[in-house]
Amino acid sequence: MENRVRCAWCEKDDLYRDYHDNEWGNPVYDDETIFEFLVLETFQAGLSWYTILKKRENFRKAFDHFDYKKIVKYDEDKIQKLLLDEGIIRNKLKVRGTVSNAIAFMKVQEEFGSFSKYIWGFTGGKPIDNQPKVLRDIPATTEISDALSKDLKKRGFKFVGSTVVYAHMQATGMVNDHVETCWRRK
Repeated sequence: MENRVRCAWCEKDDLYRDYHDNEWGNPVYDDETIFEFLVLETFQAGLSWYTILKKRENFRKAFDHFDYKKIVKYDEDKIQKLLLDEGIIRNKLKVRGTVSNAIAFMKVQEEFGSFSKYIWGFTGGKPIDNQPKVLRDIPATTEISDALSKDLKKRGFKFVGSTVVYAHMQATGMVNDHVETCWRRK
């Protein structure tokens, strides 16, 4: 296997390295993938991203492959079934928040034509390159994540504090926070 220098946070195991090498920081413009990351990031609030990655396939199955058009139709029976699913994070508020976020997501799509157009509008449609030298240079929040978080909450989204929003921005490539020595930096 090729010996690559990566951001230090991902060196725990192959799952983390694969996520870092193939997804984290890649600009995402399609609504389906953006919604998937939004769901995963909201469940991650208060937990480690590694925990979410390990359960990602379970989340995918439980939430109909993150199909927001199906999720908006979830009734109480489906919610109760999700709360019994040991393969996901069984937090009642987060499960219900996923349903309300799907509804809010589709309202944003109606208003802007796509959720992607809306969310990328906060960065001028292109990634922000923060050029961190080392991990400690990477912020947990920024003025943009603060503004986006505030706007999402105003639109009815749940579990979208500025730290969650900034992590979502990193995951979907709205910001490039690969450190200077990381092979993905280039």
